[in-house]
Amino acid sequence: MNDSMTKAYRFEQSQFIPRAREEVFAFFADASNLERITPAFLHFHILTPRPIPIRPGTLIDYQLRLCGVPFRWRTRIETFKPASLFTDVQLSGPYRRWHHRHEFVEVGGGTEMKDIVDYELPLGPLGVAARWLLVRSALDRIFNYRRVAITETFDHCPSRFGPFLPHV
Repeated sequence: MNDSMTKAYRFEQSQFIPRAREEVFAFFADASNLERITPAFLHFHILTPRPIPIRPGTLIDYQLRLCGVPFRWRTRIETFKPASLFTDVQLSGPYRRWHHRHEFVEVGGGTEMKDIVDYELPLGPLGVAARWLLVRSALDRIFNYRRVAITETFDHCPSRFGPFLPHV
């Protein structure tokens, strides 16, 4: 699948959330919450009409901007195991390949939420250069923002979904 000019990368992040695994999973399985935890500099909007039933095969369309360039992004939910994990894969968008696995593990006092993103960039050697110049730092900024937004969301909302469902 990889040609000799394409390099695969992995981004991983783990975060402890002091809530029950079912509650944390329900928050992330509601696609509307993505806008809540995505930094404003991406101008990220979900285009798919809501509510979006998340299950294998669900398609979700977004629009966003990377470095000022507007993109449409379409993902498909590949796997969905309630309270445990789900994966989304890019069907069209800025990456050559994007596979994002969201894992939820019950640990003492709450849930460990893991993001594991395997991705490839287009344009061969130019994509490699773009990763070092832009993409790597953009992913760090995005996921660092998410970490803070998730902490603030769960710190300021009552347990058992509070204002999470339905999303306003």
